[in-house]
Amino acid sequence: MSTVTQTQSAQNILSGLARTEPVNKKGDESAQTRFLTLLTAQLRNQDPMNPLENAEVTSQLAQMSTVDGIERLNGLFEKMLSAQESAESLQAAALVGRGVLVPGRAMTLTEAGAVGGFELTEPADQVVMTIKDAHGLEVARVEFSGVEAGSHNFVWDGSALDGQRAANGQYSLSVTATSGDRRIDANTLEFGLVSGVIRGPKSTDLQVGALGIFKVGEIRQIL
Repeated sequence: MSTVTQTQSAQNILSGLARTEPVNKKGDESAQTRFLTLLTAQLRNQDPMNPLENAEVTSQLAQMSTVDGIERLNGLFEKMLSAQESAESLQAAALVGRGVLVPGRAMTLTEAGAVGGFELTEPADQVVMTIKDAHGLEVARVEFSGVEAGSHNFVWDGSALDGQRAANGQYSLSVTATSGDRRIDANTLEFGLVSGVIRGPKSTDLQVGALGIFKVGEIRQIL
């Protein structure tokens, strides 16, 4: 696990992670050499009264060619995967320091306000974001109308239901979306800053501050 704080450091770390060793073909060449040696010895020492049929020789050569082709294809596939992982890592490094929306229910109010988000599976006539304090009491509502499907962000200026400004701190979000009289599936999104890149054996993940580790595919918006 590598934590990145500066873009230049991220690129250096990722360059090291993306480095691959030269492909060693000695094993493949040795296998081919052994096969040809065995085939030559088989032909040289065959029974003159019962020689190998041409079809048998052709079949063995075809099998060797098939195995060699599969090995080459596997090697090409591995190179493609390695190149894709390296490109994904470099793209992820570019997100360090950027604000993103990820699945979550919290939002933090500061003097500048608070950023939140939601995503819809289909268009909605009305979306209501309910903001609650640490005790579960409703503090504010933010409403939207005529919202398209997909992910959306919004800024809460801290205005509370009682007309006062809410205290800075942590709040929770919930969302209700409707189309006519029908309820629509909707999820809340949480704002965070990408602070690090983690390149694992199977994927490249992002450290989003104190929110935790998220896969690149879990990033809903880049702000």
